[in-house]
Amino acid sequence: MGTVEVILSLFLVALMIVSLLSNVLVLICFLYSADIRKQVPGMFIINLTLSNLLMTVLNMPLTLVGIINAEQPGTDPVCRIVGFLETFLVTNSMLSMAALSTDRWIAVVFPLSYNSKMRYKDAAIMLGYTWLHSLSFPIVAACLSWVGYSHLYASCTVCQKRTDDRTQFVVFTVVFHSLSFLLSLIVLCFTYLKVLKVARFHCKRIDVITMQTLVLLVDIHPSVRQRCLEEQKRRRQRATKKISTFIGTFILCFAPYVITRLVELAVSVPINPYWGVLSKCLAYSKAVSDPFVYSLLRHQYKKTWMDIINRLLKRSSLNSSALTGETLNSNCVHTAE
Repeated sequence: MGTVEVILSLFLVALMIVSLLSNVLVLICFLYSADIRKQVPGMFIINLTLSNLLMTVLNMPLTLVGIINAEQPGTDPVCRIVGFLETFLVTNSMLSMAALSTDRWIAVVFPLSYNSKMRYKDAAIMLGYTWLHSLSFPIVAACLSWVGYSHLYASCTVCQKRTDDRTQFVVFTVVFHSLSFLLSLIVLCFTYLKVLKVARFHCKRIDVITMQTLVLLVDIHPSVRQRCLEEQKRRRQRATKKISTFIGTFILCFAPYVITRLVELAVSVPINPYWGVLSKCLAYSKAVSDPFVYSLLRHQYKKTWMDIINRLLKRSSLNSSALTGETLNSNCVHTAE
C-alpha cells in the first residue's frame, strides 16, 4: 500500500470507531430513557441510528478491505448483498433526516396543532414510505445487475458492468440521486429555513421586551446590561448555527459523492481513484456526525447519558464499599481468633 492508501485506511478506521461508539450510545439512551421513547421524533432518530450502525458494521469494513487489497472483498453474492444494503441504507438515512426536519417544521411553525398533525401513526406512515422509497432503487439495480464492486470507490455499490445498457444506467443514476439526495436537500432547506424565520421572529419580540425592560430599569448595573445584550446576540446566533449545521453537514458529507457519481457518467471525464474513495469516506462520515447533530448534543440526551454514567459509578462505588466491608469483617474475625 502507498501513503495515500494508508491515510485513507486510517481515516476510515477512525470513522468506524467513532461511528460505532456514538451510534451505540444513542441507542442506549433511547432504550434507557422512557421520555425519549415517548417522543415522536425518537422513531426517526432510531431509524437513522440503526441505518448508521448497519452501515458501520457491514459496509465500512468491506470498503476498508477493498482499499487495502485493491480488489473485491468477498464473493460476488456477498458483494451484491452489501451493495444492495448500502444503497438502501444511504437513501433511508437521507429520507430520515428529511423526516426529522419536517417534524421540527411542524413543531415550530404549527405548535398548537403539532400533537394532531404528528402522531405515532403519522410517523409510522412516514417511516413506511421512507422504507419503500429506499428499497425501490436497490431492487431495480439488483434486477438489472447493476450492483457489484466498483474499483473507483473500492466498495460494493451500484455500478455499471456492461456497456450495452449505458443509457438506462444514466437515467437510473440521475433519477436515483434526484429522488434521494436532491429531494432530501430541498426538504431540509425548505423546512429549516421556515424554522429559522420563526425563530428570528421570536428573537425580535424577545429583544424588544428586553430593551424596554433595560430602558425602564435606569438603576441597573452596567455589567448586567452588558450581559443582557450579549445574551441577545447569542440568542440570535443560536438558531442560525443549528440550522447551518443540519444543512451544512448534509451537503458536506453527501454532495462530493453524489457529484462524483454524476460526473462518472461522462465518459470523457477521468476521475482519480483516490478522490473516489475519499468521496465515499465523506459519505460514510455522515454516520459519525448524525449522532452528535441530532441526538447526543441535545439537553435530553446529555441528561440521559449522564444519568447512566452516574448510575454506573454509584453501582461501582457500592460494590467497592461492600468489598471493603467484607474485608474489614474478615480481618476482625482473624484478629479475634
